Amino acid sequence: MQISLLGCGWLGLPLAETFLNDGHTVKGSVTSPEKVAVLQSKGIQPYIIDLNAISGDVMDDFLKCAEVFIIAIPPKARQNNGLPYPEKLQGLLPFIKKAGIKKVLFTSSTSVYADAPDIPVVTENTLPNPDTESGKQVLAAEQVLQSCADFNTTVLRLGGLIGGDRHPVYHLAGRAALPNPDAPVNLADRDMIIEVVLKIVKRAIFGEVFVVVNPGHPARKAYYTSEAEKRGLPLPEFSDDGNCVGKLVDGTAALKLLNL
Repeated sequence: MQISLLGCGWLGLPLAETFLNDGHTVKGSVTSPEKVAVLQSKGIQPYIIDLNAISGDVMDDFLKCAEVFIIAIPPKARQNNGLPYPEKLQGLLPFIKKAGIKKVLFTSSTSVYADAPDIPVVTENTLPNPDTESGKQVLAAEQVLQSCADFNTTVLRLGGLIGGDRHPVYHLAGRAALPNPDAPVNLADRDMIIEVVLKIVKRAIFGEVFVVVNPGHPARKAYYTSEAEKRGLPLPEFSDDGNCVGKLVDGTAALKLLNL
């Protein structure tokens, strides 16, 4: 199977390698020439693609003959005065249609769900209600793809990303007066995400929405204190004002469906 993977970064690169090891052909994109050699060294056919200024010829070749198109670019609202996130994806639609691709997978975020005390547990069936600008743009980006009838899009709403050298404790270490000490943690391990993507592609499960979050949901204070101690980092200090705003994102339905 030929796969075109837009965004060979922290998640996309090891995902591309996993597909290669599984016998697939992978075209991958980066945004800078310096990263091309990395893709070439791993057997990934490299493309330099900037969604703020798409080259039609490059995008046509990138998507040519692809059976699955995976979009794994970071869901950030706007960078360096570039286009808003939904507009970037809107610009992809003509090329997806032209290539005749019918299977699209988009890595989204659980930021599409607000912290709501009246909805203590969030699942795929929960109506998205983003309360941040980034969450609103991520949801709009989902809708750009889902509203196109020319192909079927599966959306993965990922929890906080961890794996390799990436962990939010590095950002929280040593900080004081952190809010919501008792709120549940909703993280998604990179290896688990990759397994989910592999199963979806192998079983051709497209046109669906999945929440992808680790099964465990420890309280923020206990979890991040423990993680800082493991790494020898300054301990984060949490406020004990009695307020707790948060949500528990339940991703067990997707893991059970995919036998993970």
